[in-house]
Amino acid sequence: MNKKKNTRSILILLILGLFIITAAGAYALISPMSNNGKTNYVYIDADDNVDSVMNKLRPSSKGISLNVFSALTTYTGYGDNIRTGRYAVSPTTSTLQTFRNFRNGMQSPISLVVPSVRTKERLAEELACHLMFEQEELLDAINDEEICKKYGMDTLTIQCLFIPNTYDVYWNVSVEKFLDRMKKEYDRFWTAERKNKAEAIGMRQQEVITLASIIDEETANNAEKPMVAGMYINRLKINMPLQADPTIKYAWRRFDLKRIYHKLLFIDSPYNTYRNTGLPPGPIRIPSIAGIDAVLNHVNHEYIYMCAKEDFSGTHNFAATYAEHLKNAKKYTDALNKRGIK
Repeated sequence: MNKKKNTRSILILLILGLFIITAAGAYALISPMSNNGKTNYVYIDADDNVDSVMNKLRPSSKGISLNVFSALTTYTGYGDNIRTGRYAVSPTTSTLQTFRNFRNGMQSPISLVVPSVRTKERLAEELACHLMFEQEELLDAINDEEICKKYGMDTLTIQCLFIPNTYDVYWNVSVEKFLDRMKKEYDRFWTAERKNKAEAIGMRQQEVITLASIIDEETANNAEKPMVAGMYINRLKINMPLQADPTIKYAWRRFDLKRIYHKLLFIDSPYNTYRNTGLPPGPIRIPSIAGIDAVLNHVNHEYIYMCAKEDFSGTHNFAATYAEHLKNAKKYTDALNKRGIK
């Protein structure tokens, strides 16, 4: 009799245990997976397998939810079709839905800032830090004449494609699709109004961007940029060399230079705007939107000279005559010498 009672008790305990386990699993299936009440992101690479995915999930997941997720990977054959991407482990999303997102490639986009940088190498480096593709992949693409031609540019003007702004993109976007997206944003940026303004000053879009890149290097003061743009446009109209010091820095790849000495002006480079008239063959940095709009909305004035102010405010003294310019230049040179800046 006691033996039957013991057997019955064991069966009841087993059934109760199975019920509890099943109930706990069912609860974990519909409850959030996050273990810290925050949204965490997991990055799945092309070489990941089920084990590595589980390891990436572990720091931000509840233990029982992780077990349920693991069971789902086995039941569905997830390991045979792992999708790359950036996936959210959210405090408001169930374990089941999180798994479905992973399995179906329903990833979360990132807010990507296209930076205003000087060189293609730096651009590729900055973007690759935030996206799945490698720096070399992007650099190879924007140094390829045929690829650049696809976007209506060449290897010297391809930086024009990148309008510095914040864009929602998927982390695992390919280089080709990323460049396609940048072309779409470039076309969206160039509204009919902007195109008409560029045409009115006799410039193509890429020329506007090239001039804007010089202006951004000349001044960080957005309020002054239309004045600087007007000065350079006046020079272009009379075929006068731009004589823009930032282009000399770019030609030498010496961005640390504080002063441009006479001996630096003889470098044989298409970016040397002391020796060559007109614009350089491409931008010397990715210009800001403020810089681009400064060219399109430049101030009409008679100045053809400018020199940095002696107060080191980052703004400039403008002049219509060379004699007046020499006075401004002396004040700035004296200030440099006084501070021992070489």
